[in-house]
Amino acid sequence: MADQISDVNIYFDKFINFCFEYGPNLIGAILVLVIGLWITRIITKSVAKTLLKKNTDPSLIPFIRGLIGVVLKILIIISVMGMVGIQMTSFIALLGAAGLAIGMALSGTLQNFAGGIILLVFKPFKAGDFIEAQGYIGTVKGISIFTTTLNTVDKKLVIIPNGPLATGPMTNFSTEPIRRVDWNFGIAYGDDMENFKKAIADFISEDERILDDPAFFIGLSEFGDSSVNFTVRAWVNSENYWDVFFDMNEKVYKRFGEYKLNIPFPQMDIHMTKN
Repeated sequence: MADQISDVNIYFDKFINFCFEYGPNLIGAILVLVIGLWITRIITKSVAKTLLKKNTDPSLIPFIRGLIGVVLKILIIISVMGMVGIQMTSFIALLGAAGLAIGMALSGTLQNFAGGIILLVFKPFKAGDFIEAQGYIGTVKGISIFTTTLNTVDKKLVIIPNGPLATGPMTNFSTEPIRRVDWNFGIAYGDDMENFKKAIADFISEDERILDDPAFFIGLSEFGDSSVNFTVRAWVNSENYWDVFFDMNEKVYKRFGEYKLNIPFPQMDIHMTKN
């Protein structure tokens, strides 16, 4: 009986010593964990509200919020483990090596991921814009973290990785409200140039979709092998670009004869002489 009481006293003394030795650190670690998680929740909510106020893409906000939350929680856990006496040097080294290996294995995926972040934050284009990029022309259907999808004019669905899309050249035809339409027309040698200018001016004035300001332009661009070539430029609202372009070509083909103008075609004159 006395031996059992003695053993109890020994264990009790060890418990008391453990509490005095590790209790403050353990209590501090618990406080750091609770307070850290509370602060993390506040920070992630604040970040989400800030991004929302800045009109950040809605699909990006949950991701950024989650990423910040994970990073902060990892830092808190590392701090708590260090406070309770767990050596973190080897763990951090192992974590770094694993991260490097994963990063090398997923280099292409990470590039697309970074490109998606850039596109969603800086917004060089948005869903519904008509763009040209990576050899494709079409309307942006959607932007995700890794890829962007386009609907081409012939109704093909094209999926473009965000990495090269974010770093390569890209033309957005929907950014500006107006666009310039360019044509190149030729008339036969000997045709009256003033008649050509009058015909084009009449065609432009008849089309209400062509803007008065900026004014249209007509200029002689080159003397071709079989034609005198002119450049015509006019401004339209962006949504009318293609309709105006094709309608003007049709008018030129149908009505040039009314102005005594001929549409030239390649031809060769052969002169034969007798010796």
